[in-house]
Amino acid sequence: MERQPAVPVIEMTAIHKSFGTIQALVGVDLRIDPGECVAILGPNGAGKTTAISLMLGMRSPTSGAVRFLGLPPTSREARSQRGAMLQDSGVPTSLTVRELLDLFRTYYPAPMATAAALRLAGLEDQAGKKAGSLSGGQLQRLYFALAICGDPPVLFLDEPTVAMDVASRIAFLDTIADYAAAGRTVVLTTHFMEEADQVARRIVVIDRGRIIADASPAEIKARAAGKRVRFCVTDHIDTSAFAGLPLTNLVTHGREVRFLTNTPEPILAELFRRGTPITDLEVGGADLEEAFLALTGSAAVQAVQA
Repeated sequence: MERQPAVPVIEMTAIHKSFGTIQALVGVDLRIDPGECVAILGPNGAGKTTAISLMLGMRSPTSGAVRFLGLPPTSREARSQRGAMLQDSGVPTSLTVRELLDLFRTYYPAPMATAAALRLAGLEDQAGKKAGSLSGGQLQRLYFALAICGDPPVLFLDEPTVAMDVASRIAFLDTIADYAAAGRTVVLTTHFMEEADQVARRIVVIDRGRIIADASPAEIKARAAGKRVRFCVTDHIDTSAFAGLPLTNLVTHGREVRFLTNTPEPILAELFRRGTPITDLEVGGADLEEAFLALTGSAAVQAVQA
């Protein structure tokens, strides 16, 4: 007997969303299948959060159709199959972490144990603390615990690592990767390109309300100029040394120089000929941030990460 194709987790068809005269999404078609881990990227105001809100049924499209597991996103059955960690999350601050998890678990038909949610979120030591006493990073982990406590097959994460320190971010990303590896569907938005590269198997780039790229991280990175060149100079940087060379995304900071090019060898030979004092040379493939900037023509990521 021939197997029937899986019902898409998300299916957006010809979506337009306007806020007055502002076109937030323009003709968006998007399908996400079960088990995919997808990062939705874009500059500020590109339409990422609007797209997530439509998937969750928090907003309605101006035109077009959105289905979640074949159902209206607002239906009770659809809501019971997903967890969401949003930028504007909020909880009663007088309840403890454990009390909040015990409460939120009751919203789902087959929730995970409270102890398991605490462990996955790294909140075992904070279980008895009131939400109002948590630090910013601990609050983010609480919101993650609330998103997964129902053991949902679909998880939405909107800028999940905001306010986390480096160690917490690394541990948190490992947790997300493990959650996705268990066969669950994860939809992630983030400004941190290394997070998307580490966790996602598919990247969707939205710019000015339209999807401009939809591919694996490797395929997205291949759209930027082929090689990233980085080096330091022993003296001050003379930018005139780069005049007329076939390179893009030239960035200088202190004594460090970075750029993209398809022809690193002849460029480096010419820089040496021009007397550029190069040290600590590195040549490698373009990373996701550089590919993102090449696709969108935006300095948004640089501004966020500076």
